[in-house]
Amino acid sequence: MSGESGKNYTFKFVLTLALAVMIGAGYVYRHSIMSVFTGSHAEKMAATPEATPAKKERKILYWHDPMLADFRSDKPGKSPMGMDLIPKYADDENEADAKGTVRIDSAAMQNIGVRTDVARTRTLSKTIRTVGVVTYDETKLSKIQSKVPGWVEKLYVNATGLNVANDTILLELYSPDLVTTQEEYLLALNYRDSLKQSASESVVKGGEQLLASSLRRLELFDVPRHQIEELTSERKVKKTLHIHSPVVGVVVKKDVTQGMYIEPNMTLYEIADLSTVWVNADIFEYEIPYVRQGQHAVMTLGSIPGRQFEGRITYIYPYLDPQSRSVKVRFEFPNPKHSLKPEMYGDVTIHSGDTKSVVAIPSEAILRTGLSALVFVDRGEGRFEPREVKTGMQSEGFTEIISGVADGEKVVVSAQFLIDSESKLKEAVGKMTGHDHGSMVGAEKKPSNEHKGHTQPADEHAGHAMPADEHAGHTAPPAGDGGAHAGH
Repeated sequence: MSGESGKNYTFKFVLTLALAVMIGAGYVYRHSIMSVFTGSHAEKMAATPEATPAKKERKILYWHDPMLADFRSDKPGKSPMGMDLIPKYADDENEADAKGTVRIDSAAMQNIGVRTDVARTRTLSKTIRTVGVVTYDETKLSKIQSKVPGWVEKLYVNATGLNVANDTILLELYSPDLVTTQEEYLLALNYRDSLKQSASESVVKGGEQLLASSLRRLELFDVPRHQIEELTSERKVKKTLHIHSPVVGVVVKKDVTQGMYIEPNMTLYEIADLSTVWVNADIFEYEIPYVRQGQHAVMTLGSIPGRQFEGRITYIYPYLDPQSRSVKVRFEFPNPKHSLKPEMYGDVTIHSGDTKSVVAIPSEAILRTGLSALVFVDRGEGRFEPREVKTGMQSEGFTEIISGVADGEKVVVSAQFLIDSESKLKEAVGKMTGHDHGSMVGAEKKPSNEHKGHTQPADEHAGHAMPADEHAGHTAPPAGDGGAHAGH
């Protein structure tokens, strides 16, 4: 028994010694660690109090999703759309943002494709582009008719599209009236010759007057000069007489055939002089102030690539088309080689010649509301402010800004429709809740089963209801769900 008692005593002594060593080592370690913070480290912090100044923490009011104006939470997480919630700080509410200003974080800006451009002073000149149709110069369009009835004995110009020169023979016409007139002329000519030997001056003068009257009758019937001369020299009545073209041009219409009986009221040919052509084009109502008679114009045609035709405005019609709400403008273009053909389409550019230096932004940045024009100005840090602007001249994709945006300011040129929707929604929420910067929609108490994903109010916390014993930002579990969190 004594041996066993000795062994027990020895075991107890070794165990006690080991515990003492461990307690002593722990006390030394703890003392050394504490000395670092309370001793040398504290002295170092006291010696350099300004080395690491404490950063002022910004107070977070709530977490929200910019794309869901009526959703807010008291803690970070995911929105019902699956987007990461971003914090709303107290100093954001204190900033004097303009009414309707929208804040968008950088990630959301990339997702919706926000692009901006700078308003700059640019030199603009009004350029109007339209589509024109080539047509005949109406002042050089002629209709050929006979002044006496008769039969067409022979056609010299027997097809449309033929070019005719001035005094070209078109056809030969047999007319009893022309035969009678020739006979009267020859009688008057012979009578005048017989009176030349008369001693009475009045008798000779009477013969001359009779001849002149007969000659005048032939001329009024458009008998050509060369045939009158032949009739005078040969003194023989001709069966047919010629009808000549009085103009230079192209036969665009022919309503006569050989052997046909014609009357004075019939149009035999239509001849158009294509040395100059007209181009009719429509311009919009708002472009009327920039168009005036005599302005220079350039036309290009797809059928004649690589070539430009230069003309000018000769007439602006005094009325608008009631259907298209446009005014018709007439241009005149030289056409010496007949390259421009009636009914061709061409792209017409009008240079107003008026240039001025103005503040201008891309035209795509402007939202037209009907009564006004709106742009969104980038104020930095994700803030976009809506502004009403007055616009002026438009040219080459830019619009003059008379007032509303200053030179050097950035404006949104894409995704402004989404920003505008967010701005209007925020403004509406602000009016409903009585805050210009917007607050939580539905802050009053609601039944727990009406808004899953929103807080169950128990006491107010920064404008949000806090649950009594559940996680903030989630509804209390309904009875019988075994404590499951609604919204998870």
